[in-house]
Amino acid sequence: MQAGRRERGLRFPAGQGPREAPPVRARLRIARLLAAALFAALPAEAGEVLAGPVPARIVRVVDGDTIEVAARIWLGQELTVRVRLDGVDAPELKGGCARERALAVRARTLLAEAAGSEIRLSAIQHDKYGGRVIARVTAADGRDLGMTLIEAGLAHAYNGGARLPWCETARR
Repeated sequence: MQAGRRERGLRFPAGQGPREAPPVRARLRIARLLAAALFAALPAEAGEVLAGPVPARIVRVVDGDTIEVAARIWLGQELTVRVRLDGVDAPELKGGCARERALAVRARTLLAEAAGSEIRLSAIQHDKYGGRVIARVTAADGRDLGMTLIEAGLAHAYNGGARLPWCETARR
């Protein structure tokens, strides 16, 4: 076995030296560039709100409080994005009890029927989880879709705090 060599006070195995090992400075530089790129991808203003209205058509209803839409952002240009209805929390399709899952299906069905195909988005803002936006959504006839779900008992009012458990409230 060959003896290792020393360079700048560091000991490297035989046949290896600082040039063969990944340089620490290069790794730090890459990490800094990645961090800068991720920071640049973040919204300029976390509290930024687009007043709207933005016309959109529903591509699909994901669940009782989330839809995927093609928003008309300019003449001949659409942007497909997921939208969470502002101010509501609907039961989850993968909820903790059978009653919640049944309510979730009803909420999704009502949302699809009430929305139709053409909607308007207003008070559009970034969602805290990213990948979607939060917006007030109104049907073509002006009905607020979030309020429609709340009035039908298929959504709770939600302001971003602790969510009410659907399995417990479904028993009442």
